[in-house]
Amino acid sequence: MERLYTKGVILDMDGLMLETEKPLIPLWFIAGKLFNREIKEETVHGAIGKTGNDVRELCMADLGRDFPYDEFHEELSRLIAMELEKGIALKPGLIQFLDHLSSRSIPFIVATSTRRRWAVWKLEKAGIADRFPLLVCGDEVGRGKPAPDIFLAAAEKLGLLPSECVGFEDSPAGLQGLHSAGIRSVFIKDIIDPPVEILSKVWRVCVDLAEAVKFFE
Repeated sequence: MERLYTKGVILDMDGLMLETEKPLIPLWFIAGKLFNREIKEETVHGAIGKTGNDVRELCMADLGRDFPYDEFHEELSRLIAMELEKGIALKPGLIQFLDHLSSRSIPFIVATSTRRRWAVWKLEKAGIADRFPLLVCGDEVGRGKPAPDIFLAAAEKLGLLPSECVGFEDSPAGLQGLHSAGIRSVFIKDIIDPPVEILSKVWRVCVDLAEAVKFFE
């Protein structure tokens, strides 16, 4: 079995570690109907991994410049908060994976497009906030994924070169950002498959984080 030699691990949050994407997709459709708009599934998929500003531009492009995005976003955020208040499930293999990295003294960091306030809240709600003293969030970088900014910042926060890290992602935007940052990537599917041109640049593909443990044995 091939072993991955790395000094640090960069992890996406939503869809990779937390089950916070699939359960929320229907809420987009509900919120859209409140504003007499039919949200397309492609629009929701396109928003995965993107920062708030980029999601705003995506929605305006798809739904028209007259779309009341701010009001829509406020309602969508309310629905999401209500849903997540019920609890946030962890993705399969997460705890096993984190424990394994810790046992090998390999540091890890979260790099999420989510704003810090929401990211910390989600991690706390999922009961794993104490596992992640290091985070880089979407409101702390100039450009969101697929730009490399957040991953370069994460590597710097770990005190490592990008080439010394490996990143785990479930979104095409995240995988593209890792490649642009010069960081080896591992793709773990949640909802969508990346386009062929992005998948061809991915270092490895795993079913879940439990399977990814094999790279560090």
